[in-house]
Amino acid sequence: MKIRSLVLASALAFATSAYAAKIPEALDPDKDGTIDLAEAKAAAGALFDKLDKDHEGTLDIKELQGRLSKVDFAGADPDKDKTLTRDEYLAVVEQRFNAANTDGDGTLDAKELNSKEGKALKKLLK
Repeated sequence: MKIRSLVLASALAFATSAYAAKIPEALDPDKDGTIDLAEAKAAAGALFDKLDKDHEGTLDIKELQGRLSKVDFAGADPDKDKTLTRDEYLAVVEQRFNAANTDGDGTLDAKELNSKEGKALKKLLK
Protein backbone atom coordinates (compact mmCIF):
# COMPACT_ATOMS: atom_id res chain seq x y z
CA MET A 1 0.00 0.00 0.00
CA LYS A 2 2.86 2.38 0.85
CA ILE A 3 4.53 1.72 -2.51
CA ARG A 4 1.29 2.48 -4.33
CA SER A 5 0.94 5.76 -2.42
CA LEU A 6 4.53 6.64 -3.24
CA VAL A 7 4.00 5.89 -6.93
CA LEU A 8 0.85 8.02 -6.99
CA ALA A 9 2.57 10.87 -5.18
CA SER A 10 5.50 10.72 -7.60
CA ALA A 11 3.18 10.68 -10.60
CA LEU A 12 1.28 13.66 -9.23
CA ALA A 13 4.50 15.59 -8.59
CA PHE A 14 5.71 14.82 -12.11
CA ALA A 15 2.41 15.87 -13.64
CA THR A 16 2.40 19.08 -11.63
CA SER A 17 5.95 19.95 -12.70
CA ALA A 18 5.10 19.07 -16.30
CA TYR A 19 2.15 21.46 -16.20
CA ALA A 20 4.29 24.14 -14.58
CA ALA A 21 6.85 23.79 -17.35
CA LYS A 22 4.16 24.71 -19.89
CA ILE A 23 3.51 28.16 -18.43
CA PRO A 24 5.54 30.73 -20.37
CA GLU A 25 8.28 32.28 -18.23
CA ALA A 26 7.19 35.79 -19.14
CA LEU A 27 3.82 35.12 -17.48
CA ASP A 28 5.31 33.53 -14.37
CA PRO A 29 8.12 35.81 -13.18
CA ASP A 30 8.24 34.24 -9.70
CA LYS A 31 8.55 30.77 -11.30
CA ASP A 32 6.03 29.15 -8.97
CA GLY A 33 4.30 27.28 -11.78
CA THR A 34 1.15 29.39 -11.62
CA ILE A 35 -0.08 32.80 -12.72
CA ASP A 36 -1.91 35.03 -10.27
CA LEU A 37 -4.05 38.02 -11.18
CA ALA A 38 -1.26 40.52 -10.50
CA GLU A 39 1.05 38.64 -12.89
CA ALA A 40 -1.69 38.46 -15.52
CA LYS A 41 -2.38 42.18 -15.21
CA ALA A 42 1.34 43.01 -15.40
CA ALA A 43 1.68 41.01 -18.62
CA ALA A 44 -1.52 42.55 -20.00
CA GLY A 45 -0.34 46.05 -19.13
CA ALA A 46 2.95 45.47 -20.94
CA LEU A 47 1.06 44.21 -23.98
CA PHE A 48 -1.31 47.19 -23.83
CA ASP A 49 1.70 49.54 -23.93
CA LYS A 50 3.22 47.63 -26.85
CA LEU A 51 -0.03 47.71 -28.85
CA ASP A 52 -0.60 51.42 -28.09
CA LYS A 53 1.81 52.54 -30.80
CA ASP A 54 0.30 56.04 -31.02
CA HIS A 55 0.65 56.47 -27.22
CA GLU A 56 -2.89 57.82 -26.80
CA GLY A 57 -3.57 55.58 -23.81
CA THR A 58 -6.32 53.70 -25.63
CA LEU A 59 -6.66 50.78 -28.01
CA ASP A 60 -9.19 50.50 -30.81
CA ILE A 61 -10.30 47.19 -32.25
CA LYS A 62 -7.73 47.38 -35.04
CA GLU A 63 -4.87 47.92 -32.56
CA LEU A 64 -6.00 44.84 -30.64
CA GLN A 65 -5.17 42.72 -33.69
CA GLY A 66 -7.93 40.14 -33.21
CA ARG A 67 -7.44 39.63 -29.47
CA LEU A 68 -11.11 40.50 -28.84
CA SER A 69 -14.11 39.81 -31.04
CA LYS A 70 -16.33 42.75 -32.01
CA VAL A 71 -18.93 41.56 -29.50
CA ASP A 72 -16.38 41.22 -26.68
CA PHE A 73 -14.89 44.60 -27.58
CA ALA A 74 -18.31 46.26 -27.44
CA GLY A 75 -18.96 44.67 -24.03
CA ALA A 76 -15.61 45.94 -22.74
CA ASP A 77 -16.28 49.50 -23.93
CA PRO A 78 -18.83 50.85 -21.42
CA ASP A 79 -18.56 54.47 -22.61
CA LYS A 80 -19.04 53.34 -26.25
CA ASP A 81 -16.19 55.53 -27.52
CA LYS A 82 -14.85 52.66 -29.67
CA THR A 83 -11.63 52.47 -27.67
CA LEU A 84 -10.46 50.68 -24.55
CA THR A 85 -8.49 52.45 -21.87
CA ARG A 86 -5.91 50.52 -19.87
CA ASP A 87 -8.46 50.13 -17.04
CA GLU A 88 -11.12 48.82 -19.43
CA TYR A 89 -8.62 46.39 -20.94
CA LEU A 90 -7.50 45.17 -17.52
CA ALA A 91 -11.14 44.68 -16.51
CA VAL A 92 -11.50 42.23 -19.40
CA VAL A 93 -8.29 40.51 -18.30
CA GLU A 94 -9.68 40.13 -14.79
CA GLN A 95 -12.98 38.72 -16.08
CA ARG A 96 -11.16 36.20 -18.24
CA PHE A 97 -8.77 35.31 -15.42
CA ASN A 98 -11.71 34.60 -13.11
CA ALA A 99 -13.43 32.51 -15.78
CA ALA A 100 -10.27 30.40 -16.21
CA ASN A 101 -9.74 30.02 -12.44
CA THR A 102 -12.09 27.07 -12.18
CA ASP A 103 -10.83 25.86 -8.81
CA GLY A 104 -11.16 29.33 -7.29
CA ASP A 105 -7.70 29.33 -5.72
CA GLY A 106 -6.66 32.70 -7.17
CA THR A 107 -4.01 31.24 -9.45
CA LEU A 108 -3.96 29.57 -12.84
CA ASP A 109 -1.93 26.45 -13.42
CA ALA A 110 -1.04 25.20 -16.90
CA LYS A 111 -4.19 23.09 -17.11
CA GLU A 112 -6.41 26.11 -16.40
CA LEU A 113 -4.33 28.31 -18.70
CA ASN A 114 -4.76 25.82 -21.53
CA SER A 115 -8.53 25.55 -21.09
CA LYS A 116 -10.85 27.40 -23.48
CA GLU A 117 -11.18 30.25 -20.97
CA GLY A 118 -7.42 30.28 -20.30
CA LYS A 119 -6.64 30.49 -24.00
CA ALA A 120 -9.00 33.47 -24.29
CA LEU A 121 -7.05 35.10 -21.45
CA LYS A 122 -3.66 34.32 -23.04
CA LYS A 123 -4.67 36.32 -26.12
CA LEU A 124 -4.76 39.40 -23.88
CA LEU A 125 -1.41 38.69 -22.24
CA LYS A 126 1.01 38.05 -25.08
